[in-house]
Amino acid sequence: MRVYNFAAGPSTLPIEVLEEAQRDFLDFAGTGMSVTEISHRDKAYMAIVSEAESLVRELLNVPQDYAVLFVQGGASTQFAAVPLNLMHNGVADYIVTGNFAKKAWQEGRIYGTANKIADSSDKNYTYIPDVKTLDYTVGADYVHITSNNTIFGTRYVQFPECEAPLVADMSSDIFSREIDVSSFGVIYAGAQKNLAPAGVTIVIAKRSLIQQPLDICPTMLKWKVQDENGSLYNTPPAFSIYMACLVLRNLKKKGGVKAINEVNERKAAMLYDFIDNSSLYHNYVEKSCRSIMNVPFVTGSEELDAKFVAEAKKAGLVSLKGHRLVGGMRASIYNAMPEEGVKALIEFMKKFETENR
Repeated sequence: MRVYNFAAGPSTLPIEVLEEAQRDFLDFAGTGMSVTEISHRDKAYMAIVSEAESLVRELLNVPQDYAVLFVQGGASTQFAAVPLNLMHNGVADYIVTGNFAKKAWQEGRIYGTANKIADSSDKNYTYIPDVKTLDYTVGADYVHITSNNTIFGTRYVQFPECEAPLVADMSSDIFSREIDVSSFGVIYAGAQKNLAPAGVTIVIAKRSLIQQPLDICPTMLKWKVQDENGSLYNTPPAFSIYMACLVLRNLKKKGGVKAINEVNERKAAMLYDFIDNSSLYHNYVEKSCRSIMNVPFVTGSEELDAKFVAEAKKAGLVSLKGHRLVGGMRASIYNAMPEEGVKALIEFMKKFETENR
């Protein structure tokens, strides 16, 4: 029996995509082989990479002077790839709004001066600093942000407007809302939260920025090399790219990013409205910057939180335990989480609240 999976990543995927992959698994495109067996140099597989890139460009309206890459290593590898490709003057700005933003900043410090120009840890990462009042470094190579905070449940509603190229880790909200790609220098995103199984990371980079990686940059982390080889410099994460292609097709069929954003806003509004009007559950994130992808909440009792997670699992609502840095519960309601799943969660929360007053 299928359950509603609220995991933060690897996360739920559209059921119709899983069914399509299941049908094709033993014989992909008439090759008589699984997509996991076929050579990445085979025309049938190269067509997947080409289509996936085309769909990324179409769904996000990516300008032609930007590269779209499919690379390995997860977003965490890109924490190093960013300075290795961009830190020519040896200085960059970082806005630290959560655990992954902090890790990106720490990695940046290895390769140069990484200025932490804002940090919301003073309130346990429950808000996004006002980007209009920040003191950006003159001559910085880039400004780095994490657009959505998976663990603590915040997001940028307004992105920084700065002279330096803006670099964004969008792992947990890419394709969930419309963005102006041209206002960013680089966007990168691990796919396992909102797009595909773990294994592939998307990098969208303005080509004029990636022509001269640092001399110490490993070949595999050079975005220029990946771009020149169509993301096929070496054997790629073949199955993850294939699944991403199917998910992107599915998203296009459903009306694209604008349509799914409307659904996402509706799902989040339902859940936050219930929490805000509950006498048991609490969300501590500032309302102006609440994530529509990751919704943390607590009861105020660790014992009751544990009971909630256990009973929810029995009811077919799984992976609701909050991150160890926050505790409580967390509902990740990415693109693939249907509205019915959020409604089922709310009904369970109502029942649990009534029974545990």
